[in-house]
Amino acid sequence: MTSASEDTIAEPREQTEADSETPERRDYEATFRTLSAGDIVAGTVVQMDQRGALVDVGTKSEGLIPQEEARDAKGPDEKPLAVGDRISVYVVRPEGEDGLLLLSKKKADYEAVWNHVIQAFEAGEIISAMVTERVRGGLVVDLGLRGFLPASHVATRNVYTLDRLVGRSLRLKVVEVDRARKRVVVSHKLAAEEERQRRRELTLESLQEGQIRKGIVRRITDYGAFVDLGGVDGLLHVTEMSWTRVRHPSDVVNPGQRLEVMVLKVDREQEKISLGLKQILPDPWQHVAEQYKTGEVVEGKITRLVPFGVFCLLPAGIEGIIPTSELAGQKKVSPADLVQVGQTVRVKILSIRPAERRMMLSLRQVEQETERREYQEYLARQQQAGRITIGDLVGDAFARAGQQAEPEPGEDECSSSASPEESEAERARSPSSSD
Repeated sequence: MTSASEDTIAEPREQTEADSETPERRDYEATFRTLSAGDIVAGTVVQMDQRGALVDVGTKSEGLIPQEEARDAKGPDEKPLAVGDRISVYVVRPEGEDGLLLLSKKKADYEAVWNHVIQAFEAGEIISAMVTERVRGGLVVDLGLRGFLPASHVATRNVYTLDRLVGRSLRLKVVEVDRARKRVVVSHKLAAEEERQRRRELTLESLQEGQIRKGIVRRITDYGAFVDLGGVDGLLHVTEMSWTRVRHPSDVVNPGQRLEVMVLKVDREQEKISLGLKQILPDPWQHVAEQYKTGEVVEGKITRLVPFGVFCLLPAGIEGIIPTSELAGQKKVSPADLVQVGQTVRVKILSIRPAERRMMLSLRQVEQETERREYQEYLARQQQAGRITIGDLVGDAFARAGQQAEPEPGEDECSSSASPEESEAERARSPSSSD
């Protein structure tokens, strides 16, 4: 009886298990993935409770991120996990006692960082990282894991300035990776050189003659200044800095100064670029006829002395020449004996030739006119004071002329001793005789 009842009960149980293995159920269970420890998968946070975060990773049951990790799974400075977040998780244990997978967000992030660093190393990519501290021999950078930046690989000549880099983000290139020892070495210098070369190539390709480009003055020499246009330096020659003569490039530009320049010539094979500054400045010679007239007296400053005269800079930015003959009435006088560089003088404009960019000036005529005016003013003051009259001046002038016309002693005797025939012949030769 007992045996019969047992058989009766067992038969339905076997039938139930058989019924559960239907094709539909097998197909449904096949839709769930099977995970192993160490796998990294994507999932969605479906619930947050006192245990932690439940994450749907496409298996029969959800996975669990413990509460202590879920609270700051994205870092202390970021928001904690929330329902609906799409995240990557690391499978710590396929299935626990409660039937849930044990997951870790931090381990997934750590593995992702290592994969990213290794990929950057193999591909030669440049990455960014924050400098966190100064240590002996270099700097520590945060790559998501600890990275070491040797002092010799920092793009600076002064190792004493390394402390100033703490807290700054640098562009780096991975030069060594050792996963077993958890060691990563990076270089700031190689990354800077590579990016500079890349910018140089792009800049050279985009440069065209006649362009106006912005740049930074990097260094100054006696013959010009080198301007960084973006990875490539161009030469701004001293003769292209101003429409007037420049004594030294430092009188016009300074290191570190930002300015606009015109591209005059590009030699891509030699990577040489010629720049101009005066070309984007107003040319004073274009309006010289409107500003100055021939015969006008103006004020200027002596800029340089040459054997044939001196150059004088006028307020409009035009440099004229004062020939040596127009410096003073005296001959064979050196310009250095009459004027000095930097001296302010009043000059008269003798001629203007805009097409030739030449202006002739005279210092001598201004001084002569000044002396003449002062003499006339002096005479006028004397006349008003009653000390001298114009008649006195005219009488004195005639008296001096008469003295010069008097014959030398003995000249009258010689004339009177001449014979009548000689006197008659002399009168015949004179022009009045023909009349």
